[in-house]
Amino acid sequence: MKKDIENREDIYLLVKTFYIKLMKDELVRHFFVNFENPKQLEIHLQVLVDFWDNVLFYSGGYRKNAMAPHLKLHQEKPFKVEHFKCWLSAFNKTVDELFEGEMAHTAKSRALSIATVMELKISELNK
Repeated sequence: MKKDIENREDIYLLVKTFYIKLMKDELVRHFFVNFENPKQLEIHLQVLVDFWDNVLFYSGGYRKNAMAPHLKLHQEKPFKVEHFKCWLSAFNKTVDELFEGEMAHTAKSRALSIATVMELKISELNK
């Protein structure tokens, strides 16, 4: 039986495993070229841990605007519907491979909300 997401170490395992998948995926890996350097990847993973720790456990450790860097990236490399689907599918698969329980379900639900909001905001830019 798998355990639930319980702490920052679990979140780190989740985001690292997730990013490794994304960086190997033909459809979306071009968004992650800045993280091919292991040091840059590690810095970014720590930001993601702060973000998800706040999303899941309301830690207050993430105080940045998560949307801003994605909107900037969209200007350079436009996001499309299939990119959001790929991101969400990879996230859900990673959660399911590693964890089960209430917090794992919450992570997938919040990821859907985040992807939906981001997709809507980006689609507004394209009008």
